[in-house]
Amino acid sequence: MSAVSFDHLEWIYAAGDDPWSFRSSDYEQSKFRATCAALPRRYYRSALELGCGNGELARHVAPRCAAYTGIDAVQTALDAARRAVPKGRFHRLFLPAPLPEGDHDLLLLSEVLYFLDAPGLADLARQIDDRWPAADLVCVTWRGPSGNALEGEEALGLFCARSRRVRREVRSTERYRIDVMGAAP
Repeated sequence: MSAVSFDHLEWIYAAGDDPWSFRSSDYEQSKFRATCAALPRRYYRSALELGCGNGELARHVAPRCAAYTGIDAVQTALDAARRAVPKGRFHRLFLPAPLPEGDHDLLLLSEVLYFLDAPGLADLARQIDDRWPAADLVCVTWRGPSGNALEGEEALGLFCARSRRVRREVRSTERYRIDVMGAAP
């Protein structure tokens, strides 16, 4: 149900906790700011980020949340995320898996969907729809080659096809897009 193996994820972080240069890339920092600008509300009770990586997006989003929870499969990434957001809670999970409990009103899926396959995406959509039907769901999708079995927009399409939520594209660039999904009418 995962298109990418755990070993591959560990390999990505083998050289350090910032394999995509999130901390130093102007492009990445600009994308994080754009993600924050796309959030439908100014403040949230609780955010849940799937595939939080080293916590760089969390560093931007967490100040707008009373509580932040991040999930990642790689311990190196989680250790860095804990340093980036010391008050956050973190869980080590290899998706797809049962998501942690919480009364989340914001879910972040930033460049993570293409790490799953179609059954994993369907499971994730079901869990999110069933457990947090009123939460804002923000998806950031890389438009370039992922190197995985699914490309970004293909994975987003599969996820959205299995979700009951209404999707609205709020930002589109050549390299990425940001969609906000709300509860079905």
